[in-house]
Formats: sequence, C-alpha cells, structure tokens
Amino acid sequence: MASKNLGRGLSALFGDDTVTQPPVREIKPRNGFQAIPLVKIEPNRAQPRRVFEEESLQELENSIRLHGVLSPITVRAAENGYYQIIAGERRWRAARRAGLETIPAMVIEADDQTMMELAMIENLQREDLNPIEEAEGFRSLIDDFGMKQDAAAERVGRSRSAVTNSLRLLSLPDEVRAMIVDGTLTAGHARAVLSLPEEADRIAAAQRIAQDGMSVRQAEAFCKKLKKPQKTDEEPKKEPFTVNYYEDIQKKLEGTLGRKVYVSGKKNKGKIELEFYGNEDLERLAAALASVNL
Repeated sequence: MASKNLGRGLSALFGDDTVTQPPVREIKPRNGFQAIPLVKIEPNRAQPRRVFEEESLQELENSIRLHGVLSPITVRAAENGYYQIIAGERRWRAARRAGLETIPAMVIEADDQTMMELAMIENLQREDLNPIEEAEGFRSLIDDFGMKQDAAAERVGRSRSAVTNSLRLLSLPDEVRAMIVDGTLTAGHARAVLSLPEEADRIAAAQRIAQDGMSVRQAEAFCKKLKKPQKTDEEPKKEPFTVNYYEDIQKKLEGTLGRKVYVSGKKNKGKIELEFYGNEDLERLAAALASVNL
C-alpha cells in the first residue's frame, strides 16, 4: 500500500512497517520478483531522466558482468505484452550492454500517474536528475495529470517552494538550460540569472558567470549590478564587473588558519601576510609553512 506521501520512495512497494501514514492508493505486486527477458522490457516514455552519463553507465556494466544485477528493477505490464520500466532504466541499459538475457524485476500494477510519481521519486532519492530534468518532471505531473504545485510537492516529498523554484528554471533560454544540463551552471547560478528580465541579458550573464567561474554569491552580486537602472541624462559608463578573488582567498585562509590574513597583488605577482601571536605561535606557524611543498 502506498502512503499518503509517496516521497517515502519505492520502499512503499515492499511493506515498510515503520510508516504509519494512512494509505490512499494501492500498489499491487504481481507474483513478486520475476526474471524477465530484456527484449520484453521497454523504457518509460515519461521517464524524467534524459541524460545517462557514459562513464557511470560503463562502471555499472562492469559491475553487472562480475556480480549480476543486485537490485531488481520495477516494471508494470503493458497492453502490448511488454513491460514498461518504472524504476531502474539505468540498470536495464547496463544489463543489455553486459549481454544479459533476463533481469530481475518486481512487476506492479500502476496507472500512468502512479508510474510517473514513482519514476520521479526514484530519481529524486538517488539524486540522478539534473535540475532541468527535475523541473520537467514536476511540469509533467502538473500538466499531464492536472496536479497543483502543492499536490505535486506532497506526492514526491518536496516543499512547495522547492517545486516552484524548480519550475522557474524552465523559463530560461535554451542556451542557459543547456549549460545547467551539462553542469556548467548550477541551479543556484540559474536562479541569479532569472532575476534579469531580458532573455539576451540572461544569456550574456550566464556565459560571463561560467567564463569567470563565479560562485553563486558572486553571480547574485553580478546580476544585481546588471539590474541597476542607468541614468538617462548622461552616457552610461561601461564598467566591467570584477570579482575580488583576493578578498575571497583572504577570508578562506582566515577561517582555516584562525588568524588575520592580508592578500594583495598586481598583475602576475602579489604577497600574503599572516599575523602571529607570540613566539610560540610564530614557531608553530613557521613549522607548518616549512612542511608545505609547492
């Protein structure tokens, strides 16, 4: 029986007695685990995950060659005589590459909505989705099944604000979304870019943030500066945005070393000054610096 909040995950399929919430939808296993031919299984067309990293897939294939599939996938029987994957497409792909003929699977009865919910939960719990895939999954729950944001959030165990922030990413230009998918930008960077109203500015800001390797905090400051209105009675000044890397390094060293640090530099050289507090502290500091190999 599935709990009221399906965010508890696929443990709902296997009778987790520690959950006391009242069930609202019944998920019925059909004949327990089965060894199903791989050729009789097809992927879920509504699978929220779109990207399967080659390196990770190769590692799983190697593991399956040595040990087999240790964790069964979850499927449902389709009307065409095949089985549709609810959870475990990556294992199914790796098993095919490893040359297996069958794969262990739990066959359950699930309608389209339950299938989509469980696929989302599986990927969210494993942290397998990039931010854009996650947002598209939430959008599918809302558009395809008529859910409201708070209902979709409850079904997958997320807060409503998390779902709202996730969905906002879908309003970004395609160029910026592609940078999030390939890991060039994080969701935090993307939310900073979203503060800019114009699409062209969002693209330019995202490219600059990636180029300069800005932190999320730096990206927020950068975009905030871009939003400041220019004075109309004079020619706008084109001042390049600069990131104070010395200040960031200085704060990081102060936190690590527990002392005041001064960092300064020009062009290709600079200096670091460290405070010390008494002769014993100086000796400890000198010993620590002498042990560092650069």
